[in-house]
This record gives sequence, structure tokens and C-alpha cells, in this order.
Amino acid sequence: MTDTANKPSTPIREFFIQGLTSDGKQFRPSDWAERLCGAMSCFRPEGGRNAHLQYSPYVRPILLNGVRSVVVNEALREIEPLAFHFVMSFAKDNDLQIVDACLLPDPPAN
Repeated sequence: MTDTANKPSTPIREFFIQGLTSDGKQFRPSDWAERLCGAMSCFRPEGGRNAHLQYSPYVRPILLNGVRSVVVNEALREIEPLAFHFVMSFAKDNDLQIVDACLLPDPPAN
């Protein structure tokens, strides 16, 4: 029997900003994803004293098939619309590819 009390009522929607331009060229500088996520680190549900030392759960870097990317959780739009607009504008201004996707949870450990 599964526990439905801890499951969100709506699925988590995420998308990837890939470090590739619309013509397939790699975006530079190579640490762009970490820089963007560092700028967004203050947007987090719990805040806390050392919040600036951790990436936000809403905007985090990832390596996706060898391409530096950023996973953006659409909950950021509700929490701070200007921060969401900033991330989207960054992608648009730099001609980066945006892919709708959802990360699958890790399989349970046996």
C-alpha cells in the first residue's frame, strides 16, 4: 500500500535550459550554469543562515548527456515571478534551448 498523504496534488513541472544555442553551439563560459544557479540561490522555501551556500531547489545545475544545463522548477513562478522572469530572459537573451521535461525520481533502494 502506498502513502498518498505525502504526494503533491499536482505533478512537479520542470524544464531544462540547455547550454546549447538554437543552432547547436555550446554556450560559454563553461561555468554559466553554476553562475546562474548561484545568483538564484536565495530563492528557497526554508531560507536559513547558510542558504547562500546552497543552490535553490528551484534552479539547480545539472550535466545532461554531457551538456551543462539548468533544471528550473516552475514553482519559482509562484514564489517569485521576477526571479522566474530573470531566468527565462537569460535563456532567451542568450538564445539557449529550453526543453520541457520532468526528472524521474531515483528508484527506491532495495
